[in-house]
Amino acid sequence: MAELLAIALFTILAVISPGADFAMVTRSSYAQGRKAGLAAAVGIALGVQVHVLYTVLGIAVLISQSPALFLAMKVLGAGYLIYLGYKSLTNRTRIQLDGLEAIGNVHLAQALRTGFLTNALNPKTMLFVVSAYTQVVQPGSSLALSFAYGGFMSFAHWAWFSLVAVFFSSGGLRGLMIERQVLVDRVIGVALIGLGLAVAVAGVR
Repeated sequence: MAELLAIALFTILAVISPGADFAMVTRSSYAQGRKAGLAAAVGIALGVQVHVLYTVLGIAVLISQSPALFLAMKVLGAGYLIYLGYKSLTNRTRIQLDGLEAIGNVHLAQALRTGFLTNALNPKTMLFVVSAYTQVVQPGSSLALSFAYGGFMSFAHWAWFSLVAVFFSSGGLRGLMIERQVLVDRVIGVALIGLGLAVAVAGVR
């Protein structure tokens, strides 16, 4: 029970802390609508499973013992965050509130893919999952229990970012953000680039 409570607390604190996932879901929700935001939340939850899978199967040990591999993963994740930030910062497409809910399956798939890649390449999530399993989960835990903890982590991410999507796609707030789209895009872009550079600098150090 103590292990479960520790995992729950560890996960909740990690999920609600602002980061790339939050910025990306916010952008998808206000720009493309609630369905896109919810699709991005599903993508994030699926991305968590990438980290859970390699951690449970022991690849995390290789990462911790290979500074070059760890650095490569951090640089890759930082590069993707900077890319997303650049796309937001240089966006020239102006959003029209009318008709945004008629988002097609292609756009939903794009939102899901972006959510998945943002999390799967996010060093913050990688460190969170590896830390959770190495610091909290007992070495003798069964694979079934380890994957069950991973399922809870994914569920917590999905639940939180679904709430974020619902909040930022609400009519009044969404309309206000769309009216100030240039400013919102720039703030999100700068935040993502800043997070990417912070990850890159931390990796070099």
